[in-house]
Amino acid sequence: MSTLVITLPAAPAGSADSYSYTLSLDGHGVSRHGQASAALLPQPGRTGETVALVPLRALSWQRVSLPPGALAQPARLRAVLQGLLEEHLLDEPAALHFALQPGAHTGQPAWVAVCDRAWLGAALQALEAAGHPVDRVVPEFAPAASPQTELYWLGQPEDGYLVRCSPDPAQAPCLLPLPAHDLSQAAALPELLHELLHGPARPGPQHDLPPGQPTDNPTNSPTNSHATEPPRAYAEPALAALAEQLLGRAPHLQTAAERALQAARGGPDGPWELAQFELASSGGQRLLRRIGSAADRFARAPQWRAARWGLALALLVQLLGLNLWAWAERQQLAAKQASIRQLLTQTFPQVQVVVDAPLQMERELARLRQHTGSLSPQDLEPLLSAAAHALPPSQQPSGIEYHQGVLRLSGITLSPQELEPVQQQLAAQQIRASLPQSGVLQLQARDSADAPSATAALPALPAAPPGQRP
Repeated sequence: MSTLVITLPAAPAGSADSYSYTLSLDGHGVSRHGQASAALLPQPGRTGETVALVPLRALSWQRVSLPPGALAQPARLRAVLQGLLEEHLLDEPAALHFALQPGAHTGQPAWVAVCDRAWLGAALQALEAAGHPVDRVVPEFAPAASPQTELYWLGQPEDGYLVRCSPDPAQAPCLLPLPAHDLSQAAALPELLHELLHGPARPGPQHDLPPGQPTDNPTNSPTNSHATEPPRAYAEPALAALAEQLLGRAPHLQTAAERALQAARGGPDGPWELAQFELASSGGQRLLRRIGSAADRFARAPQWRAARWGLALALLVQLLGLNLWAWAERQQLAAKQASIRQLLTQTFPQVQVVVDAPLQMERELARLRQHTGSLSPQDLEPLLSAAAHALPPSQQPSGIEYHQGVLRLSGITLSPQELEPVQQQLAAQQIRASLPQSGVLQLQARDSADAPSATAALPALPAAPPGQRP
């Protein structure tokens, strides 16, 4: 599925001249990137999605514990978050937009992304007015999005900054600006890196942070479990030399387009969704997007390669098993058919060509009965005997007609309630009883029930006067 990632500018939507964008045809590799006005942004295609990327500088991360029952009423969840964060924000909560961490549970700590509500709404409206309605809104960096501590050297030498992402779920992404005048002082550069790894760093825009926040906040300092692990470093080409000078090793090169596409894919638990509450789409649209995104990640993401191979192997085993089962069933059916043909030729040696073994055996048995004078269930005497035992004593036939295994008794008038026990008693003797017309009871053995010529050859009997045989 193609993906268009648009980085939202920090300037208000009306004054933004261009947008940085990244277009991927498969959602994993960068196919095209650049900057363009909203009207000239490329289209992701009919089956693609448009993702808006919120820069880290525009977000503030706050950690809360949801009270019991907070998630049971989604309509009141924003009011709950406002009450929890009211004392931790400088701006009015009504002027801010909140987005709760995916998979949050009541009674457990969860992250809340906070940004300017008017700015985000205006940016999304500007894109929609230009023909690019946004399907998802994701942060540039999110807490615990990586299994290892990561450092990102972003921007240009005159306006660069460092970002630290920790695998600890209790730590938010930390940002440390790199002023241009400090970059010219080589002696001060290691101190900047030490400040990022071991000292305070601001986790977002200052207007969302409370005054006098302590510098030893757990969201701004690494934990002991990850302090000894060497961080994985990424740098944009413009800051690669500076990163190598500070780290003593070459960092991995990562362009802004690759980082934007990585943010759109999200971490191991999936991407964040900042479009919540009043910015959320309908439930059906969200469900379709989640299904499409999950299917695309499963089909293309490298971490799902083993699962894809396992699924393909399971399908192959199922296909082979079905073929083997069908082959065994065919062999059993062929063996049964061969035994039936062998039984026919052994019992009736005069049969030289076997076309339909059951039908030919029935015909041979009929001829044998005819030669020996024995009765078959389709003969007149067995049918009359069965009718005599099944019919009520008050029902006496006024006419009897027999033709090719079908016995018709006229003058029998049975209501549906009276016919049902007669049919049940005759069915126990493998005889089918029916009323094809008023006053006529038809009996036919089940062995000859499939012979259509037997009943079709019988004309309708005229109604005979009571007490008179035709």
